[in-house]
Amino acid sequence: METIADIFFNIIDQFTNPKKRVFLFYIFLSVVIATLWLMFHKKKTFKKAIKIIFNPKLLFSKSATSDYKIFIINQIIMFIVSPVLLTQLAIATVLYYYFHTIPWLSSGMYGHLPIYFIVSLFTIFNFILDDFTKFIIHRWMHKWNFLWALHKVHHSATNLTPMTVFRTHPLEGIIFTLRSIFTQAIILSSFIFLFGKNVDLLTVLGVNIFIFLFNIFGSNLRHSHIGIRYWKWLEFILISPAQHHIHHSISKEHHDKNFGVSLAIWDWLFGSLHHSEKEDTENLTLGIGTLNNKNIHSLKNLYLQPIIEIYNLFKKKFFYLRDLK
Repeated sequence: METIADIFFNIIDQFTNPKKRVFLFYIFLSVVIATLWLMFHKKKTFKKAIKIIFNPKLLFSKSATSDYKIFIINQIIMFIVSPVLLTQLAIATVLYYYFHTIPWLSSGMYGHLPIYFIVSLFTIFNFILDDFTKFIIHRWMHKWNFLWALHKVHHSATNLTPMTVFRTHPLEGIIFTLRSIFTQAIILSSFIFLFGKNVDLLTVLGVNIFIFLFNIFGSNLRHSHIGIRYWKWLEFILISPAQHHIHHSISKEHHDKNFGVSLAIWDWLFGSLHHSEKEDTENLTLGIGTLNNKNIHSLKNLYLQPIIEIYNLFKKKFFYLRDLK
């Protein structure tokens, strides 16, 4: 009973914890932003805007209901698996002692710098490196066949809701959890070694201030049917909801575009940036191009098909290498 209760409170925590993407206050602010966008940019009445935002055909579509089910199942799986994964502290400790073996580095060598400078630098570096590693892993998810087999679960959504962010295969969830553990361990160990105990994050409600701003300004609209676009100059810097809609499009011209989570700079640098101007992103066809597959939203398909695909890919590779000998 205690385990069941823990799982239940873990699920509730997703909506009540400011550190979580779907914290209810962030959802509320996304609704406010979407309403204002529809009223002032699309010239809709308040009543019409609310009807569009809370369209039951989208919120209770087969795609959306699969999102809700996957959310519950994955929360249970990750609750069980997480204690087995490597801990951030363990990796950070190993790296911290490794830095002591590098002759041109010394512990606390920059500890004399002003605390406000250290805190600001740590906060900025934390956000940038975390966002960059998300971009890299996301890009790999699209470029490597065995990772795409997993990531297709997310892209199989034919309607986007804030809960689509949880529409991932558990193995992909583990990969991104490990990414977070290693990234945070690298940042924490290097900063503590170089700057001493003055290292701290500039936070709001316990959240990195940049992540907090990202969330309050409508991060949940990236998975929604409200195609808010930014000015073109801003879309070189930040990924707009409309740009992420383009990322989910099945159109050839949108293939492998806009991998960024918060920052569009990485896509700009790596040549995968696609602006949302002149794009009717609210009427894009979303998914993976198999809309006639009736089982595209079935849990059996979403959980087992990626495993089968990966098995077949490795089996094919094994026999290919064997035949070369």
